[in-house]
Amino acid sequence: MNKKKVTIIGAGIVGASAAYVLSKESDIELTIYDEGTGQGTAAAAGIISPWLSKRRNKKWYTMVKEGAAFYPNFLNDVMAGAPTPSSVYKRVGTLLFKKNYKQLEELLAIGLKRRENAPEIGDLAILSPQEIKELVPIYTQNKSALYASGGARVDGKKLVNLLLDKAVNNGATLKHEHVTLGRLDQTYSINYGHQTDPADAVILSASAWLPELLEPLGYNVDIHPQKGQLVEVTFDGYKTENWPVIMPEGEKDITPFENGTVVIGATHENEKGFDLEIEKSALTSMIKEASHTFSHYFSTSSIASFRSGTRAYTSDFSPFFGEIPGLENVYAASGLGATGLTAGPLVGQSLASLLLDENVRLSPEDYPIDKYVKKNQLN
Repeated sequence: MNKKKVTIIGAGIVGASAAYVLSKESDIELTIYDEGTGQGTAAAAGIISPWLSKRRNKKWYTMVKEGAAFYPNFLNDVMAGAPTPSSVYKRVGTLLFKKNYKQLEELLAIGLKRRENAPEIGDLAILSPQEIKELVPIYTQNKSALYASGGARVDGKKLVNLLLDKAVNNGATLKHEHVTLGRLDQTYSINYGHQTDPADAVILSASAWLPELLEPLGYNVDIHPQKGQLVEVTFDGYKTENWPVIMPEGEKDITPFENGTVVIGATHENEKGFDLEIEKSALTSMIKEASHTFSHYFSTSSIASFRSGTRAYTSDFSPFFGEIPGLENVYAASGLGATGLTAGPLVGQSLASLLLDENVRLSPEDYPIDKYVKKNQLN
């Protein structure tokens, strides 16, 4: 039996999730291409806690809500029923701070209402400063916070590597190549160096690089790059693996991982394009901000590493996915922005379901690709 040749271009969280799903299909010959530069996954803070956002885009909220709910079952499948390594994903709860107590009460009311359709939020309560300190011993401020026990943290890089390892073990091929997409009669060509690989179907999960792949084929793509930078610090002598995710006012979140490691960030820099240069002054200022808003212990913590990556946004900050108009059997997703790790596994699985002609948990009509990917009128 001739297998269907399927290609995935881009192995961030969306592409890696789609790759894992498709690698289990015995009638598919799967090849994954990823150059490995600038993945937005590397610039993600790793917070899975979308329920208390005041963003008014209902379809976006549906995507991230369903994305958060999807994680446990998806990882259970990936791990074949074995426990997911806590270094990859763990539910630790979320602490969300606001300027005043009234705002916390308003958020609590929102959370209780949303919990009716999203029980994975877990327990909700406004915690006193002393109760916060019991959860996070380094807390030195005097403000209360809203706690959601269902919040989780994920190490995007480790999760992507886990999914790709599973896909390769299932028979997929991973190539670290910069590729272009072309047409071959009724099929497609994947071009790199002096080589061309044929493909019957293609998934484009290249995030902010989607325009680069489609513009040579005559498409305008409404995608813009955004630079994100993170700083990783360590706290010697502290067991941080059970600390909740901390979301102070603003965009600089604090995500504790294991072995005393805490990630701060990320920045949202629209004017930097695909620049990945680390700007230590910006990152050290994030440490100062964390020290001011949460704990003065951050001012004496040790910097372990810096990270940067590129996210993808549309002009109206809405995500999309589906089959590309005029390119049969070519599917794409992008525009997930800073919520890529929350929604990525579900979006990847949705792309795989479209390719396999199966039912899709997310409705593509709610995230129309033809609004953002359009054929040039001259083509």
